[in-house]
Amino acid sequence: MALSHLKNIFVLSVGFLLLFVAFGGLQTLQSSLNPSGGLGAVSLSVTYAGQIFSAAIFTPFVINKLGCKWTISIATCFYMIYTVANFYARWYTLIPASVLLGLGASPLWTAKCTYLTVSARRHAVKSGQKDMHVINQYFGIFFFVFQTSRIWGNLISSLVLNLAQPNDETILNNTDCGAKEALILSANWSQSAGNYSEQTGNWSQTSSGPSQPSDVLVYIILGVYVGCCLFALLLISLFLDPIDHLNENTNADGNGNFWAPLLATVKHLQDKRQCLLIPLTVYSGIVQGFILSDYTKSYVTCSLGMQYVGYVIIVYGATTSVFSYVFGKLSQYIKRIVFFTSAMVINISSIAALFLWTPHRYQLGVFFVFSGLWGISDAIWQTLLNGFYGILFEDNREAAFANYLLWKSLGYVLSFGYSSFLGIYVKLCILLATLLLGMLFYLIVEYIEFKKSHIQVHSFKEIETVSEKV
Repeated sequence: MALSHLKNIFVLSVGFLLLFVAFGGLQTLQSSLNPSGGLGAVSLSVTYAGQIFSAAIFTPFVINKLGCKWTISIATCFYMIYTVANFYARWYTLIPASVLLGLGASPLWTAKCTYLTVSARRHAVKSGQKDMHVINQYFGIFFFVFQTSRIWGNLISSLVLNLAQPNDETILNNTDCGAKEALILSANWSQSAGNYSEQTGNWSQTSSGPSQPSDVLVYIILGVYVGCCLFALLLISLFLDPIDHLNENTNADGNGNFWAPLLATVKHLQDKRQCLLIPLTVYSGIVQGFILSDYTKSYVTCSLGMQYVGYVIIVYGATTSVFSYVFGKLSQYIKRIVFFTSAMVINISSIAALFLWTPHRYQLGVFFVFSGLWGISDAIWQTLLNGFYGILFEDNREAAFANYLLWKSLGYVLSFGYSSFLGIYVKLCILLATLLLGMLFYLIVEYIEFKKSHIQVHSFKEIETVSEKV
């Protein structure tokens, strides 16, 4: 791999790592830090709703006008504004910051995907390798670095909070955890002995629940997170090389025509392959929402206490990080369908086990086993599904990746939206149904691509035969 390509992958990966150490850690704490009126949960909902709007409307236009590097840099500023707003979290500060964050999130991720794909294709041309192999390797390297953000973000908050707060033992005698959890409407949470954070699985301050962290501890955490955002901004702005993606995209409009890229995301849905990938892409968002919210709440916190949530997510993040790199390397030797099928088997097995398992605090290791299994499958969904979009829609990358973010964000919104109103049993049923539908449609896409490649090979052989006769 050329040093320039390696340097750019490193800068991009570390920049995103730092940025999401801040946002990921803050996301985990948001509902507990700002429980009044549900401000924390509402701010996250607004963020993902804004991301859907951005992905559907103007992401391709922004990238075509600003380029990948400066789109990422400006979007990083929006993440930093959101983090700073938490120093004085009020409805009139945090909600506008959430809107900005949501509008910047889709261009940020789409620009990242475009940058990696274009860089990988150029490397493939120079080295004589297949595009798909290099793309998967690039995404594997990126997610290997990026997914560790879950480790560092949760580790920072856990260490700071545990300095002043002893382990909470007030909820360890709960026997109605896991799939046995009763259906509880969101209105009931605010009246319970400990207000529950649906987003993070943490408890907010009540007379009998664990106390809220002091302002000093909160400001220390936020200060570290703002520093991470600032470092990420400087790293990307100063050291990431610009890349001309327009010359490699036949459908890109570089002449400033607003309406063409504005409609590109919607028009991309005319491709039946994109429509068929929607359920699996939505599932990739729903399953992450389930892990970060429902699994930590209904299994971990319910049985062990909130002090274990950060450690469970650390295992999940570490597993996802390592296997993202491993699967990215192995993808050149093993067919994509094998990975996707393996992820499906892991997820179905885990869902079935969660249906039957009654979690107990003396089964500590089991909680981390499930976390690791979800991390392995998530590495496949995040790395190879991203790469599949780049390979499948090479002539319309920006619109394709915008659709990817749109439908994945919809999965987040759905998961967080119904979290307060549905029991864990129903949520597991939704996970299973979405996964099976997504995999069915994915297999249809693979069949379409197989037929297309078979026809192309057959046509090429006919041309060779005719040429030999001539």
